[in-house]
Amino acid sequence: MPASERQASRARQAPGPDEALRNHEAAVVRLRDAYTALPPGVPVRLAKRTSNLFRFRDASQPANPGPQARRSGLDVTAFGHVLSVDPVTRTAKVGGMTTYEALCDATLRHGLMPLVVPQLKTITLGGAVTGLGIESSSLRSGMPHESVIEMEILTGDGRVLIASEGNEHHDLFRGFPNSYGTLGYSLSLTIELEPVKPYVHIRHFPFGKPEACMEAVGQIARDGSYRGHRADFVDGTAFSPDEMYLTVGSFSDVAPWRSDYTGQQIYYHSIRRDKEDFLTIHDYLWRWDPDWFWCSKPFGVQKPLVRRLWPRRYRRSDVYRKLVAMDRRHHFSDTLIANRRLPQREAVIQDVEIPVERGAEFLRYFATNVGMSPVWMCPLRLRGDRAWPLYPLKPGEVYVNFGFWGTVPLPPGRADGYHNRLVEDEVAALGGHKSLYSTSFYSEDEFYRRYNGDAYKVLKHTYDGGGRLLGLYEKCVRGR
Repeated sequence: MPASERQASRARQAPGPDEALRNHEAAVVRLRDAYTALPPGVPVRLAKRTSNLFRFRDASQPANPGPQARRSGLDVTAFGHVLSVDPVTRTAKVGGMTTYEALCDATLRHGLMPLVVPQLKTITLGGAVTGLGIESSSLRSGMPHESVIEMEILTGDGRVLIASEGNEHHDLFRGFPNSYGTLGYSLSLTIELEPVKPYVHIRHFPFGKPEACMEAVGQIARDGSYRGHRADFVDGTAFSPDEMYLTVGSFSDVAPWRSDYTGQQIYYHSIRRDKEDFLTIHDYLWRWDPDWFWCSKPFGVQKPLVRRLWPRRYRRSDVYRKLVAMDRRHHFSDTLIANRRLPQREAVIQDVEIPVERGAEFLRYFATNVGMSPVWMCPLRLRGDRAWPLYPLKPGEVYVNFGFWGTVPLPPGRADGYHNRLVEDEVAALGGHKSLYSTSFYSEDEFYRRYNGDAYKVLKHTYDGGGRLLGLYEKCVRGR
């Protein structure tokens, strides 16, 4: 069948908005019934195909749980669809398990995109809201949860509620971000969209000192541009304290040339090589995904010969993440290190938000005490004038997200967690916050001081009074 006929066939088979909504409502009933039927005391888990968390399950937990535990895997595949896109109101109604890849495929057809699109394709909309997300539009548009209009949530106590800013469940609406599925699960979300242009014109500006780089971030936050280049998007890459770049992108109707980083070329290599570039809006949104930023390197994918042989369809962040999970499960890397009598390595996989005026201090501290590079830099500022209870960034203040993902050798006599604890302590000293998708080491008292435990306890009592779901500390620190 020709490609055009296949596309037409898929279009005929795709449900219309009314049918999609009916299917969704039926799926909500099934999921609520399945949740209610779970025996008391059985851990509740979602049966889903992808994850972007780096809190791997404790090795002491059974790899093959018994039949009762397997029954707790709630099937949420029915919530992985875009239910509707309204080009007039510039909104979309989306299942909570829908990936941003599928969401952007649907919205870009209408010349629209979500206000913030996290950089990896299989991050889900619900995951970005309950676990926080960020990208290069976050300096002007905040975080993904700030463009949510309404959420449909299956709460821990088994209710299905509609939460929005102005209704009786506004406390759940504002407390859901950074709750990591401990208050409930989002079944659908209605979000704002914004218009796009076909291309993004990006310019890479070099800096030789962290202080100058952070000053430029502050200037962009004030002016909305840098050296005459409009800042629709801003992120950066630090290769060392003496070599860093801010990448400033602006929407464009034209492109004198277009680069392609889905094949042999590697995006982050181009940052040091090219002063400017043009990408389609689709390729810009996913520029980091083919090499998982730079984390595809340990798999050999950045070597020209391996890259030519590695199928393009497997050059994706979710594939690399599965390889990491397999390595953690079977201890391949640990065995190789032990056999070669090399120093043990610690995984340091974190994203932290630091006030921009302390950003240079953090970069210098990290380079001296951890020494991992590159480091991703993403400026952000809350879109609204109110804080969100469980991740209390200050309205109006500019932060820089620093992301670093890899392993470093442990000094002699130091145990796993040494570098991560250094980072946690420095983040606290600089008035910053740390994302909870990865391993944390806080004590329970310290954790709830940093993440507004008083507000969380009220929400937990109101929407999961029986403790059917794990608590935030148990899930994000104890790794249960």
